[in-house]
Amino acid sequence: MKVALITGGSKGIGFGIAESLLKEGYKVAITSRTIASANQAASHLVAHGDVLAIEADVVDFKSQQDAVNLIIEKWGQLDVLIANAGIGHFAPVDELDINLWKETIDTNLTGVFYSIKATVEEIKKTRGHIFTISSLAGTNFFAGGSAYNASKFGLTGFTQSVMLDLRKYGVKVSTIMPGSVASHFNDHQPDSENDAWKIQPEDMGKLIVDLLAMPARTLPSKIEIRPTTPKG
Repeated sequence: MKVALITGGSKGIGFGIAESLLKEGYKVAITSRTIASANQAASHLVAHGDVLAIEADVVDFKSQQDAVNLIIEKWGQLDVLIANAGIGHFAPVDELDINLWKETIDTNLTGVFYSIKATVEEIKKTRGHIFTISSLAGTNFFAGGSAYNASKFGLTGFTQSVMLDLRKYGVKVSTIMPGSVASHFNDHQPDSENDAWKIQPEDMGKLIVDLLAMPARTLPSKIEIRPTTPKG
């Protein structure tokens, strides 16, 4: 038995990863900021396997700890963390509201720290795998993206340092840096026609499954993934 926790697992990339892991026989816990969203996602995912819906916010460390406690109470172990929850606020720096800056950094960077901090002792026990979902925006910067670029640049660096911290325990740590994904990010509504050129959530799920199948001696620490053919 293998158990995975996916933050922000109620839709988009997180949902796609949850579906893929369930099909591989994993027990999967998904978190969302509201239990209604988590339960709605779980009602679709349960057809593929054993899923646990949890209300938790990555910016609240105690709620992250409580989520881990629920997982251990139900399944007795935790093997994989997918730190996926994230947001995006975009504006030129002279127009960017300071509260939106703070929310972006708190969610995309500090929230991942909280997720790892809350799970790391359990994952050390299973010699498991931690994934963070960064972005190509962590190295490919653009106007209007100061908060998002900074959060993902920081997340990529943070993850690589965590990888070096934890490899001595047999724990693998990887960051995935996707380009354009057909997801609900930034209130986008995926469209099967207009978004067909993008990476799909199930593609991200397949990637996670493949990385988890790598030999124990091999650590894929940083992975860039982008659409094969750009729009237009």
